[in-house]
Amino acid sequence: MPDSYRATEHLRDGRPIEIRALRPDDEDDLLAAIGRTSTEALRRRFFVAKRGFSQTEIDFFMRIDFRNHVALIALADEDGRPTIVGGGRYIVVEPGSAEVAFMVMDGYQGQGIGSHLMRHLAGIARDAGLTELIAEVLPENTAMRRVFSKFGFQPAPSREPQVIHLVMQLI
Repeated sequence: MPDSYRATEHLRDGRPIEIRALRPDDEDDLLAAIGRTSTEALRRRFFVAKRGFSQTEIDFFMRIDFRNHVALIALADEDGRPTIVGGGRYIVVEPGSAEVAFMVMDGYQGQGIGSHLMRHLAGIARDAGLTELIAEVLPENTAMRRVFSKFGFQPAPSREPQVIHLVMQLI
């Protein structure tokens, strides 16, 4: 069952991280993680300068049904406490197709978290019967473009010229 999903992975430097389903009681920790994230990293994820979120946005991010909206978080041990250091989600946008997005906290970028999250989300999506994942990424976000490329995402026509539209077939 995706809402009880849990796995252990390792960062490139060997430290363990836990990948698990986002739960309602993670809201404060998720907001704290966003608060520790640079303005530039938030812009790469949300495509606009963002420092805070409305209650409506927070409710949307936390309202996960694990059918049409699946969210995983990555937790690392910081000072003896599990701390959210990344997250990924997909949202079904039409039957068989979901949009995927990721966020990795600044101090953990380049450690493989995006790849771990992508692999787990793709597996959940396949198990759910989805046939494709789509992603929108800014041209300058080379790290996420590399992650998507590694998983076989291919460029597709984009509605917005300043955004790269990518598609990965799951079948």
